[in-house]
Amino acid sequence: MRISPAQPQDLAKLLAFREEATAWLSRLGTDQWQRPYPADKLLATIEAGVVFMVRDGDTTAATITLTPEAEEGLWSEDELREPSLFVNKLTVARTHAGQNLGGRLLDWAGDRAYRAGAKWLRLDAWTTNTALQAYYLRKGFEHIRTVRQGVAVNGGPRVSGWLAQRATRLAEHGFTDETPAPVQVV
Repeated sequence: MRISPAQPQDLAKLLAFREEATAWLSRLGTDQWQRPYPADKLLATIEAGVVFMVRDGDTTAATITLTPEAEEGLWSEDELREPSLFVNKLTVARTHAGQNLGGRLLDWAGDRAYRAGAKWLRLDAWTTNTALQAYYLRKGFEHIRTVRQGVAVNGGPRVSGWLAQRATRLAEHGFTDETPAPVQVV
């Protein structure tokens, strides 16, 4: 499997991929991602070069967004002074579930963050999805706090405010990495 930057022509595929994940999450009993993600915002992140896709041949197996910017209102000023990269929208296709792709993507992101000079790999998770939170704890993340007040970046109520981080490090992830060298964050 290879990891590469998403391209604008991948927009429809990524939107459909998110719909698949939303349906699966709904079957699990969580309301995560029930509001459609705006295509223009996804396209802007693709064009910014922060959306990555894992491809298994011609199949999209997983995706992750890795950005130097945190969503407003989540992390403290002191925390934001620490060099960090932020994981968003980590999604694995149901056809590739159970293969530790999510864990490998987190290792890839931590490795990339380390090479960019970041101290922390940080994320925010859905506040009511305790299974997802437990997953991140098993992957070595430490829960920092849960932020419930405020408005999310899409204008809706804050629903993704379970904050966690883990130290960055070099890691073997097993992907053929077709991404450009990371931009330094320090």
